[in-house]
Amino acid sequence: MKIPSSQLLFRIQRGYRLCIASSATLSMTRARSPEVSKRVRATDDPVMVQARRLLGNAEGVASLAQGAVHWGPPAEAIAEAAAHATDPSYSCYGPDEGLPELRSALQQKIERDNALMGYNVMVTAGANQALTSLMLTLLDPPDRAVLFRPYYFNALMALQMTGCGQTIAYGPSDPDNWFPDLDWLEDELESANPPKLVYIVNPCNPTGVTLPREVLDRLARMTADAGTWLVIDETYEDFLFSGQKHYCPNAPHVVHVFSFSKAYGLMGWRCGYIAYPNHDKSDYLGLQLLKVQDTCPIHSAHMSQQVARGALQQGRPWLAKQLKTLEGNRAAALDALRPLGTLGNGVYGGDAIYIWAKLPEGCRDDKAVVEWMVHTHKVSVIPGSGCGVPGHIRVAFGKPAPAEFKEAAVRLHAAMQELTEKGSDVVKLWQQQKHG
Repeated sequence: MKIPSSQLLFRIQRGYRLCIASSATLSMTRARSPEVSKRVRATDDPVMVQARRLLGNAEGVASLAQGAVHWGPPAEAIAEAAAHATDPSYSCYGPDEGLPELRSALQQKIERDNALMGYNVMVTAGANQALTSLMLTLLDPPDRAVLFRPYYFNALMALQMTGCGQTIAYGPSDPDNWFPDLDWLEDELESANPPKLVYIVNPCNPTGVTLPREVLDRLARMTADAGTWLVIDETYEDFLFSGQKHYCPNAPHVVHVFSFSKAYGLMGWRCGYIAYPNHDKSDYLGLQLLKVQDTCPIHSAHMSQQVARGALQQGRPWLAKQLKTLEGNRAAALDALRPLGTLGNGVYGGDAIYIWAKLPEGCRDDKAVVEWMVHTHKVSVIPGSGCGVPGHIRVAFGKPAPAEFKEAAVRLHAAMQELTEKGSDVVKLWQQQKHG
């Protein structure tokens, strides 16, 4: 029997739709959701993101959590850079290593101020980008790297996301002064599987402790003998309120990271630099770093580099005025922490822009303590567990500005006084009330 053409077309169309539907169902049955990399999944959440989560819906909280300063770059530096902003070259790619005029100024600076002879510089999009670039350049999974507790949390993240998170060797620090335990490190360096890289911050984030020259020299000698890279983060080189002098070891295996974010207030401009050894004049390390630099930022923004250059031109006189404004903040923070102890006895540091303090006994759950502080006393700090040492807090005194900092210090003191008098029970009671 002959099927009319209209019915034939209908049957063909219906068969096609059934086939498509069946295929889609099969695809949905077989499909699996793709996953992100194991490296990134194993990387900790950013501590500052966690700090913001602790805030919840709390309003009017004075933050002593983030490591920042209350000033911006010199007005002259911004004005000079802005005057050239319409220059077409600002919108073009530039040298990966950084603008020649800025690199020249930095070369003079590291030789004059840091006694780093035989070093080259590479401008980066902040110190954190410099740090991550170094981890990528100097390490292969499963190489071992050393972090001393308490550590800078972004250094941990950089190691985790570059594939070396599972082989980190966590070194202890002396709780009487928070210097890294170099006897422990010596044993590690002489082991069958010595670490390939040691990282420290000096002055330290989070403890605010500055290492003396003899400690740094011993650290440089030990790592040199073991064929191990020593990476020193010098972000806070200018923040020396304790009266100590800043010192940079100079050796073919020692790499230094610097930043414009803190001293010159360029936090949002994202400009830092690596000072790396080039004692044999081959620039081998620079050529390897260049591969990472070109793949990630290509280069720091031209405007940021020009503002950084203008800030350098303002130099020490401008910087000294800004640092002077922090002396009152530091004193107010130390006074606020007095219920926990005095400087060197329960309370430590005070260089960089940080004070490190031990909470009363029974307060090992420092995240709960910080959340309680946020909601009952309207002040926030960083829990020590975010730096690998529970039962402590990090207090940043770089901001707010002095007038507003006084109120923040009053709140901090009230929280520490109540915690000292009532112990962790006051935190547990608040948690019970919170959860009804």
